[in-house]
Amino acid sequence: MRIGELSRRTGVRTHQLRYYEAQGLLHPERAPSGYRAYGEDAVVAVHRIRRLLAAGLSTEDIAYLLPCATGTGPDLAPCDELLDFLRTRLDGIDQSIDTLQRSREALHGYLDRTERLLGAA
Repeated sequence: MRIGELSRRTGVRTHQLRYYEAQGLLHPERAPSGYRAYGEDAVVAVHRIRRLLAAGLSTEDIAYLLPCATGTGPDLAPCDELLDFLRTRLDGIDQSIDTLQRSREALHGYLDRTERLLGAA
């Protein structure tokens, strides 16, 4: 199938599909005319990519994980170093959440103090 059909079947814009290809996430054949030719497996691959992106992974992370992915879920087979990789990414997200929570608390403090000063004036 051509890129337009893959786009229609997955709901992903053609420029995003080209980007996935540039990142090494999709591997279309090239027809003699130069057009990209995708197999049926590309539909499943795009669904995997989209779900992994939704989990907060980068395309670089996804390129690392895709060989371990099965199904559209995707399920991740226990490939070498996969658990360490996922734990490291999760630790990074947890640290970001902690930082955001501290920032939120500080901003609430500034807002509360400023509102009190306005009320006292």
